[in-house]
Amino acid sequence: MKPNYISLFNSGELQYRAQILQARLSSCDICPRLCKVDRLKNKWGFCSSGYLPVVSNVCDHHGEEPAISGTKGTGAIFFGNCNMKCLYCQNFQISQSPAHEQDKAIPIHSLAEHMIYLQDVLGCHNISFISPSHFVPQILMALIEAIPLGLRVPLVYNTNACDSIDILQALDGIIDIYLPDLKYSDDILAMKYSQARDYVATARVAIKEMYRQVGDLAVGEDGLALRGLIVRHLILPNDIAGSRDSLSWLAQDVSPDVTVSIMSQYYPTHRASRVPLFSRIISSSEYASVLDLLEEFRLENGWVQELDSAENYLPDFEKKGHPFV
Repeated sequence: MKPNYISLFNSGELQYRAQILQARLSSCDICPRLCKVDRLKNKWGFCSSGYLPVVSNVCDHHGEEPAISGTKGTGAIFFGNCNMKCLYCQNFQISQSPAHEQDKAIPIHSLAEHMIYLQDVLGCHNISFISPSHFVPQILMALIEAIPLGLRVPLVYNTNACDSIDILQALDGIIDIYLPDLKYSDDILAMKYSQARDYVATARVAIKEMYRQVGDLAVGEDGLALRGLIVRHLILPNDIAGSRDSLSWLAQDVSPDVTVSIMSQYYPTHRASRVPLFSRIISSSEYASVLDLLEEFRLENGWVQELDSAENYLPDFEKKGHPFV
């Protein structure tokens, strides 16, 4: 079955949406930051990104959820810079080093070629846009070039959920699988530790829109995701993530059938080791309490990382080649 984005391309709708979003870069309101800088002229806002997409790494990634990675991996396109500034970000080498990342800005056609390489050469099951929120117009423009080259695999939108509702609406029918984080249930903590004002309401509205578009996770006979929503929740030490409120909200306001990925891989990277509340991995009791919440709220679909995952998912984007090998 062909992805719906091919039909949107054939009808001209994809091109229309791309043109609208590209024009909005002249006074950028692509994410909730609403910086209003002219990125068409390479002016920087909060995300430290101009017009061209910054692509920090392209690889077959085997460490995502089983329905995403499968046996051949997801085709991961790691975008540089970010519209959040989490002090514990495991990808801090590419998300919070804008000056270092500037030489990784690439033409739109190169982004399209990366998609085809991941699909045809590496044989990846899908294409994952990782930290894509600030480059949505460029992604759509690259899809316009990639589809005539034969792009046909599902598209994954892997995001921190700091996304604008109208931008997500422009992705309706284009994205097959949404993979958002649900990081916090307290705006004060979100602002203090990720510089994300109004994160809770922003993320929750975004996730509900994603669910409206793609619904519950659907997989093929091979177990690979075809369409749907997977919500990630990273357990943070000292319950900074507010797991009870977040998981309760998912069960009651989204669906008890929603697919949830509980992540225990927190490790005090970047600036976290200097902040006492963040300076350790999670404890066994913190881990067990979140598992109890899954049972309490009857969130039965998804995956839970093993407790000893803290050092298993640390990438190194400074070395050449694959960041996870």
